[in-house]
Amino acid sequence: MNFDFKLWLLLFLWVAASHGRTAAQSAPPTRNIATVPTSIHQLFVDDQAERTGQDTRPTYGPDVHARDAMRRAEAKNLLATGELKTAQDFHDAAFIFQHGDEANDYLLAHIVAIEAIVKGDSSSKWIAAATLDRYLQAIGQRQVFGTQYLSKSFLYVVQHKNDPDALNKPEAQQKGATQDPYDRDLVPDALRGDFCVPNQAAQATNLSELNAAQPMTGVLPAGCNR
Repeated sequence: MNFDFKLWLLLFLWVAASHGRTAAQSAPPTRNIATVPTSIHQLFVDDQAERTGQDTRPTYGPDVHARDAMRRAEAKNLLATGELKTAQDFHDAAFIFQHGDEANDYLLAHIVAIEAIVKGDSSSKWIAAATLDRYLQAIGQRQVFGTQYLSKSFLYVVQHKNDPDALNKPEAQQKGATQDPYDRDLVPDALRGDFCVPNQAAQATNLSELNAAQPMTGVLPAGCNR
């Protein structure tokens, strides 16, 4: 099953108010050296500011989707030229690439997150798990850690993308979120914990809170950071 990645963007707007994202799809803008930060950490700071209410509206893109695309393009340039060297560099790049709009963005995010772990950054374990889940779902497979919470209406439309009337079906108007598609048996909770992912009981609580329009309280187990 191939995902409609415009709809994928709508998913992340729905599941996290902190994730500002427009539904419009546009080609990545041309890199503007004069206005795009060349520090991977500054790109990361800007990326996170978009999602924490501290958005300073940088001048290199008209909306969050355009700015995300510009940050990914600059991060890829830094990666290709060997400018990413430290565990922190790769950690920051993983968060930038995960805000892509196609499967390969999530796969690259997962790869650089693993590199950050290899270089000694244990805080990158959560982003490694989350980007794997995001990649799996983007290629039509089930997530395995349980980091992704999907809009039920989005899921129905994606699963019926060949139905031209899918958006008008009652199922496309469903309220609430789900973790499906989700293989709950592959990864045991002990391994989830090692990747700073909450166990399935905590995930169930998260899902209930999300469906009650409340903040999810168990995104990270105690003692973990990202």
